[in-house]
Amino acid sequence: MPPAIHQADVVLRVNGEDHALSLDTRTTVLDALREQLGLTGSKKGCDHGQCGACTVLVDGRRANACLLLAVAHEGAEITTVEGLADGDELHGLQAAFVEHDAFQCGYCTPGQICSAVGMIAEAKEGWPSAVTPDLAPTPVLDDDEIRERMSGNLCRCGAYANIVPAIAQVAR
Repeated sequence: MPPAIHQADVVLRVNGEDHALSLDTRTTVLDALREQLGLTGSKKGCDHGQCGACTVLVDGRRANACLLLAVAHEGAEITTVEGLADGDELHGLQAAFVEHDAFQCGYCTPGQICSAVGMIAEAKEGWPSAVTPDLAPTPVLDDDEIRERMSGNLCRCGAYANIVPAIAQVAR
């Protein structure tokens, strides 16, 4: 006998809008975004939380959407790459990625950008990384700090030589 499918009614707040959904309780935030809401910016890379292609912001903090159950995030503010721009005006990081040609195939780019938004906020709040030399002041986001803090977002094309300067332009 096949297992029973358990449905739950949830309201996900995505990019400032509430979305009432009826979901299988096993549905991830990533699958809800892509399959239910048609927001395909966040990508399914590894589906194990190892590549960062699915990175979104949850209440301003970066998170791998493939690891989050949608039913557990009712009431949270979820921001995807589609929600970063202000109308036709790109977010500063989106514009910097274009300016620096910080992508090749572009598959990882939405996750890279969302992660960078969260990373810059973390640094402004004074969170250290493994390479932060002094824990007292706000960390300086030099190239080593950026590389360390972005290490959870992989680029299969190896566009890091342009990704780091794009992030640095906005972070500094």
